[in-house]
Amino acid sequence: MAGRFAGWRALTGPEKRLFVGLLVGLPLVAASLRMFGMVRTGNLLRRISGDAGARSPETTDMLAAERLAELTATAGRRGPIAITCLRQALLVEYVLRRRGFAPELKIGVRKQEGAFDAHAWVELQGIPLGQAELAHRALLRTSGQTRLAGGEWNG
Repeated sequence: MAGRFAGWRALTGPEKRLFVGLLVGLPLVAASLRMFGMVRTGNLLRRISGDAGARSPETTDMLAAERLAELTATAGRRGPIAITCLRQALLVEYVLRRRGFAPELKIGVRKQEGAFDAHAWVELQGIPLGQAELAHRALLRTSGQTRLAGGEWNG
């Protein structure tokens, strides 16, 4: 219990405000996914976040984006309900778009011990945010088909 509060005390004032916002936003994204599905939720979040890509991230922006992804993952683990990577990635994408950047939502797959496993994350300038080790291969959409990064076709 003391470790949880030590983590809170270690946050700066702006990080505390951001963390509380993430704790509120994550269940809202989760509810939207349940009601509307991924495509409609993603489109809604992109529409209300405004135009992306007006700003090119500098080093400090990339560090802030990485911190955003870390705080979102922590909020997903520590919040009132456990929030999966897709919900976290959608919210990170939304916040970065609000800041004027052009993040990319990525969804990847892998086989682990013979079982299918999927993961979602956000990339900014081609750099995966909040991913210590990325073992999933991103899916790419081209001409209405889905394929794995690296050229393998997926059905």
